[in-house]
Formats: sequence, structure tokens, C-alpha cells
Amino acid sequence: MRTFNFSAGPAGLPLSVLESAQAELLDWQGLGTSVMEISHRDPRVIAVFESAQRQIRELLAVPDDYAVIFAQGGASAMFDLIPQNLSPASVHVLNTGAWSEKAIKGAQRHAAVTVTGAAPYVDVPALSPVSGVDYLHYCHNETIHGVRVADIGTHQVPVVCDASSSIFSEAIDWSRHDLVYAGAQKNLGPSGVCLVIAKRSLLNADAALAPVFNFAKLDAEGSMVNTPPVFAVYLIEKVLAWITQRGGVSAMKAAAQRRSTSLYAAIDQSDFYSNPVAPVARSWMNVPFLLANPDLDAEFVRQSEAQGLMFLKGHRSVGGMRASLYNALPDAAVPALIQFMQHFEATRA
Repeated sequence: MRTFNFSAGPAGLPLSVLESAQAELLDWQGLGTSVMEISHRDPRVIAVFESAQRQIRELLAVPDDYAVIFAQGGASAMFDLIPQNLSPASVHVLNTGAWSEKAIKGAQRHAAVTVTGAAPYVDVPALSPVSGVDYLHYCHNETIHGVRVADIGTHQVPVVCDASSSIFSEAIDWSRHDLVYAGAQKNLGPSGVCLVIAKRSLLNADAALAPVFNFAKLDAEGSMVNTPPVFAVYLIEKVLAWITQRGGVSAMKAAAQRRSTSLYAAIDQSDFYSNPVAPVARSWMNVPFLLANPDLDAEFVRQSEAQGLMFLKGHRSVGGMRASLYNALPDAAVPALIQFMQHFEATRA
């Protein structure tokens, strides 16, 4: 039985994607072997990568002068690899939560860093137009604290965005973004790949990096400087097709707004549950909430899992609960969660 997966990541994948991969697992394209067992130099594997890159460009309206790269190491590797590829002397970071903190620490190993914002992470700090640094970094959606930056504004420096938990859930304004990256394991596919979309003029082929970590060289080699995670990209290509079939990014955005709005309404109408984030800064993807009595947290998790509502326990740094509402979450999941929450409150309040 498929349960409702509210995990913050790795997250659930569309059922049709999993079924398609299952059907092809032992015999891909009539070869009598799995896609995982074939050289990445095979023209059919290269075609999968090219299809994925093409669909990314179409779904996000990526300009031609931006590279679309599949990098290894996940988003955490990018905290160091982005400053190493862009070679900045100074960076400014908008700090809205735990993942911003990690980006700050990564950048500090390579450049002088200034910061706007600090804990507690319950709103987006006011950010004046940034100038005088080599780039501005921000996290569009903080997975742990549930804070979303609705508008980064206009700045006189390149803007780098961590979109790991919001990629393909809404459009990206490329006039305001020079590099966007996203770990795959939330809205895009399984872990093992980080999508990097970067203005080519920013990339330095001569950066003192191993070729497998050099964005310019990855771009030139079609993300195949070395053996890439073929199965992960194969699944990503299927997820991208699923997004297109469902109506594209605009349809994903409408679903995200619908789900999050109904869940926040259920929380706000209750004296038993609460969410600390300012309404204008609330995430559409990750909804943390607290129970009035934290002694009931373990019982809430136990009972919710018994009802097929999985992985609702909040991050250890903030406690409480967290419902992640990524693109692949079935439409029935949030109504089922709200019904359970109301029942639990009625019996435990």
C-alpha cells in the first residue's frame, strides 16, 4: 500500500514514474539490461541527458546563455563549489535559516562574507539593494524553518539562489538570477545529483578545481566529465515529463498554493497547533507546526504513521512536526492530514 509521504527529503516520487522505472528495470529499450548497467557514453544514455536538459530549459524558460549542469555532491557540495567556481573575494548572504547558515560557512572558507538576517527564523529580513560584493546568495525556501523568500529584489551584483526545495514549483525570474542550484531529492528525483543552472559568463574554466567539479568543464562535456549518476538522471528525465504532462510549472505552483493554504488554515484555526512564521514568509513546500503540548509529539507521530501519514516528525533543531508538500504529493494527502490533525486534537486537547 502506498502511504502519503511528507518527508522533507529524500521525498516521494510520482507513482507513474516509479511504475515506469519498475517496468523498465530489467529491460530498457529492448536491450535486455537495465539503464544502470550501460555505459554513459552509449548514445541512448546521452539522449536521456539531453532530453532532461531540454525539458529543464523548456519548463523553466532558461535563457540560451545559461548552462544546465548535472553536478554530483548534492546541494551541500555547492556551498563550497560555487565560490570555488565563481572565485569571489566577497559574498553577501541573506540568512533565513539553517541552509543559509551552511552556505555562509561554505562561503567563509573562500571569501569575505557579510550577512543580513539572524535567528529566530520566522520572517524574511529586510534586504537593501546589495552592491560592492561579487555576488549575493540566498535560499529561496528554507526546508527546516519553513521560510520562503517571495521576492529577492533587484541588486547590482550577480544573484545565486539555492532552490533545492522549491525548484519546479514556480517560475524563476532569470533577469534577477545568475545561478540557481537545487539538490534533486525533493521536487526533481532521487538523491545523487544537484542541478546547476548558471550564466556561462560567470563560469571560469581555469578555476583551480578538479574537472569533475568545474562547472565550465561540466557544461562543455554535457555533465559527463566522469561517469555520472545515470539512474538518477534517468528518473529525473521521467519526473520532468510528468511535470509537463500535469501542466508544467504553473500547475505545480497552483497545487502548492492550494495545499499549503488549506494546511495553514487548519493550523491557524486551531488552539492546539501553531506555526511561528509570518504569513507573508510562509513556505509553500515545508510547513512546520507545533503541538500545544510537546509531550504529545511522539504519540502524534505514532498515530499518524498508523494512518499512512509518513515522516511528519519535525527537524531535530526545531522540534514539533513538519509536513513537506512537494510536487509529487498526491492531492488527497493534505485533506487526509488535516482530518487526522482534527481528530487528534479532539481526542487529546
